[in-house]
Amino acid sequence: MKSKRIEHIINEIIDQYCYADTSERPWIIGFSGGKDSTVLLTLVWEALLRIRKMPTPFQIKRPVYVVCNDTLVENPIIVEYTERILNKINVAAREQDLPIFVRKTIPRLEDSFWVNIIGKGYPVPNNAFRWCTDKLKIKPTSRFINEQVAENGEAIILIGTRSNESASRAKSIKKHEIRGKRLTKHPVQANTFVYSPIKHLMLEEIWGIINSHPSPWGADNSELFQIYADASSDDYECPTLVTNKEHSSCGQSRFGCWTCTVVKVDKSMSALINNGFEWLGPLLNLRDALESERNDIGIRMPTRRDGSKAINEMGTYQPIYRASILRRVLNAQKIIQETKPHVELITNQELIAIQVIWTRDLFFDKKVSQIYNEVFNIKLDMKNKTERQDKEHKLLLEACSNDENDFNLINDLLQLQKSKTLMIRKRGLQADIENRLERFIKDNN
Repeated sequence: MKSKRIEHIINEIIDQYCYADTSERPWIIGFSGGKDSTVLLTLVWEALLRIRKMPTPFQIKRPVYVVCNDTLVENPIIVEYTERILNKINVAAREQDLPIFVRKTIPRLEDSFWVNIIGKGYPVPNNAFRWCTDKLKIKPTSRFINEQVAENGEAIILIGTRSNESASRAKSIKKHEIRGKRLTKHPVQANTFVYSPIKHLMLEEIWGIINSHPSPWGADNSELFQIYADASSDDYECPTLVTNKEHSSCGQSRFGCWTCTVVKVDKSMSALINNGFEWLGPLLNLRDALESERNDIGIRMPTRRDGSKAINEMGTYQPIYRASILRRVLNAQKIIQETKPHVELITNQELIAIQVIWTRDLFFDKKVSQIYNEVFNIKLDMKNKTERQDKEHKLLLEACSNDENDFNLINDLLQLQKSKTLMIRKRGLQADIENRLERFIKDNN
C-alpha cells in the first residue's frame, strides 16, 4: 500500500489483532460486497498476511467471520456479484491458511419482505414506517452475533462506516466513539464492541485502494468499479482517484433492496437499466407501482393486524390487493426468467407461508396456487394430496351429508388449525375460529 494513511490503518489492525487485545474474541465483518466493506476486508486480509510473515511467529487464532446478510430482495446484479465474491473469499482463505470464514444470514420466513407485504398486508415501508430494516437486516445479523457472544462471551464487529459518507454518519460515529479508544460498545448488542478502522478514509482513498490494489482473494476489482459506474445517475458524480485512463467517473450509488420504497426514486436501478441492464425493467416498474399506490385508501383496511383501529383508516392492505401484488411479482419473475432463468423474486417457502396467513385471515377468495398456475401455466398443487388425504376429504364430505356449506366450514376450521401448527404459533387460534364461525352464520342468514 503506497499511502501512509493506509499503512497506518493496516498497522493499527495488526496491533489490535495481536497485542491490544490478547483474547480470542471473534471479529465479525459485515460484508455487503460494496466498496466500503470490500476495502475493510482487503485491509484486514492484508494485515493477517503480514502477521503470518512477522519475524517473531505469531499464532493466528482469532477467527474473522465475513457475514453477508441477504434480505432476499437484493438487487439481482449485486446478488450475482456477491455470490461469486463470497466463493472466492472462502477458497482463498483456505488456500492462504487464514482464519477467515464466510457466513450468510437471511430473514426468518415470517419476517421476509413478501410474507409481510403479501401475506400479512403490511404497507410497503416509508420513512414513517420503516419496518424492513429491523426484520430483514438487523434481526438476522443479530442472531449470528448472539451465537458468537454465547459461545465466546464477547464479540467485536468491524464496520466499514465512514465519517465522509454523510453528516448523519459522521454524527453517529462521533456520538459512540470514545476518545483514545479503538473499540466502542455496541449501542444495542450486549457484550459486543465496534471497531471502525476506515472511518476517516475519504471516498477518493476508497476507490484508490479498489483500483490500485489487487484483491487478496483473487477478485477482479474493475468489475465492482464498473457496477458502480453503471449505476451512477447522470445528475451527479463522485470524485474518484483513477489509476489509468480507462477508468470513467463513478457515482456514489447505493445498492440495497430492489423493492425499496423508502426512497421516492431509485436512481441506481434507473441508471443500470439505461446502461444496458434492460431486464431489470419489470423490477423498477413494480417498485414504482408499490410506492405510488401505498397511500391509496381504497386498498387499505380500516384496522391494523391486531384488529385495532388504524389512523385515518389506513391499516393493512386489503386481501384482494395482496393477491394482486403476488400476481405482479410472479409476472415480473416470469418475464425476467426469460433472460435470467436463475433469478427468483419469491421463494416457494414464502408462497406456502403466504397461503397459510391468508387462511388464518379467512381469505379464501384467492389461492396462491391458483395465481401461480395462471401466471406460469403450470399445475402447482400446494396441497399435494396423498391417497390418505383424499380419503379423509371424502369421509368429511359424507359426514356432512354432502352439504357443501357445512363441509367448507369444517374444512376451513381444520385449515386454520393446521396453519397455526405450520407457523409454530397457536396464539390467536380461538379468535380465528370464532371469526370464521361468525362469518359462516352471517353468510347463511
